[in-house]
Amino acid sequence: MLYLLLSPFAEQFALFNVLNYLTFRTGAAIMTAFAVALVVGMPFIGWLRKQGSQPIRDDGPESHVLTKAGTPTMGGFIILTGILTGTLLWGDLSNPYLWVVMFVTASYGGIGFIDDWRKVTKRSHHGLSGKGKLALQGVVALIAVFWMVNLLDGAPNTPDDFATSVAIPFFKEVLIPLGLVFFAFGVVVIVGASNAVNLTDGLDGLAIVPVMIAAGAFGVIAYMVGSSVYSNYLFLNFTPGTGELAVICGAMIGAGLGFLWYNAPPAMVFMGDTGSLSLGGAIGAIAVAVKHEIVLVIIVGLFVLEAVSVMVQVASFKLTGKRVFRMAPIHHHFEKLGWAESTIVVRFWIIAFVLALIGLSTLKLR
Repeated sequence: MLYLLLSPFAEQFALFNVLNYLTFRTGAAIMTAFAVALVVGMPFIGWLRKQGSQPIRDDGPESHVLTKAGTPTMGGFIILTGILTGTLLWGDLSNPYLWVVMFVTASYGGIGFIDDWRKVTKRSHHGLSGKGKLALQGVVALIAVFWMVNLLDGAPNTPDDFATSVAIPFFKEVLIPLGLVFFAFGVVVIVGASNAVNLTDGLDGLAIVPVMIAAGAFGVIAYMVGSSVYSNYLFLNFTPGTGELAVICGAMIGAGLGFLWYNAPPAMVFMGDTGSLSLGGAIGAIAVAVKHEIVLVIIVGLFVLEAVSVMVQVASFKLTGKRVFRMAPIHHHFEKLGWAESTIVVRFWIIAFVLALIGLSTLKLR
């Protein structure tokens, strides 16, 4: 908003020229989202406490019943408020990629909010049905993928069929054309990322820091592939217009920091599905937009591990009647082994940071 309003006056007022720099607007989005999350956080948490809290699962680690009972959920609203405010203020609102990602983020946040609200009002673990949530997520993701393919189809300085192709990391401009299959592939990426973050959100601060790390990594990727200069230098596939997504990545970092202020152990609030579904969906949508879907698997490898641990646990129990892990997702397995919650969280942060570095290395190692 500020970019469109004030940048035309850059010649008359030199100060406004900073708005023409994407790096400045990304930094401003970080600070704005952080401030908004901090300001909104405390009154919203107070309101949530009056509404009651979602019951803690009685089949989870025993310590959770004692330490986490009564903590309100739906804290993802704090994050969403920061993200959307930071992006709307500092993003170039004429850029359609911003609107696609905000559409996914807000829609998934809405789905998560309805799910959380039902759990709170019913004092139950059951909100929306699993199939219902997946169906809604799938519809939103399909709309977003169609939207992004339409934006990129026929874009200048891009290869034929680029919009429906998948880029292979570590190789110079290698593309695998998927045709119509790409739409299903894109949906799986967005929905899978969303639910992987949701499964990881089980300990204080466990999900939000890896999300910020992933947002930072994809902010760099968006900036690089959205620039013809950097993409040509690094032999990346140029995706015109996607550089602006660095602003929303910055807003995710800032809003995440603000939320972490209240989510740091012992947490005053949980993000709930409102936060986890929207954040995962946003990262997945950005990965599809910048044509780095495979690199996404590396950068969010921690979330992938959490999701795979659940699938392995379920498959093993159904096929053999035995469990591979003491409890899934895998962070609960380590709790059952006697690891302190803070130990698990910090070590998982380290893993997320290392994986993000490996993902970013694909930009240069070709």
